Amino acid sequence: MNFLEERIVKEGIVKSGNVLKVDSFLNHQMDVILMEEIAREFKRRFAGKIISKVLTIEASGIGIAIFVAREFGVPLVFAKKSKSINIDGDMFVAEVESFTHKNKNQVIVSKKFLHEGEHVLIIDDFLANGCALQGLISIAESAGAIVEGCGIVIEKGFQIGGRVIRNLGYHLESLAIIDAMDSESGTITFRDQEEK
Repeated sequence: MNFLEERIVKEGIVKSGNVLKVDSFLNHQMDVILMEEIAREFKRRFAGKIISKVLTIEASGIGIAIFVAREFGVPLVFAKKSKSINIDGDMFVAEVESFTHKNKNQVIVSKKFLHEGEHVLIIDDFLANGCALQGLISIAESAGAIVEGCGIVIEKGFQIGGRVIRNLGYHLESLAIIDAMDSESGTITFRDQEEK
């Protein structure tokens, strides 16, 4: 069991509807020491790649992606879920459906911050059905950027997202992959991942 799986077992709460609450350390209150360890692990897993920008989606991905961008020494851009008055000019747009919130959002990135030929690493906290990740890939590719990889903190391996992204040929690294969760017993079964 890796450092993240241990933390999920210790503090994660399995809720009905395939929901895993990790808000005590990942996506509400954040353990910054854990974030540093997560960022170092992504740096190790994508060490052979040229990364010039990190891309994520608001809001839960931002905190993690900041640490990852710092580890790589590159800027971070995050897709916004709504257009505000301070975003002007041309934008890349994708529609994404949230598994957690059960809604659809248009996400946007200003064309000023994502360019042709940039080498992008996409980072997010969860991967379930893969809609957010596919939206970010679409935005990056619309810009003419090269998607070097996708780093996910927790993948729900029993849902289709990971399989879809891997079948599309993207380099996907998930630090913890959950194969099963039981809300009644609170048990979580992790996929064995060979040491990379």
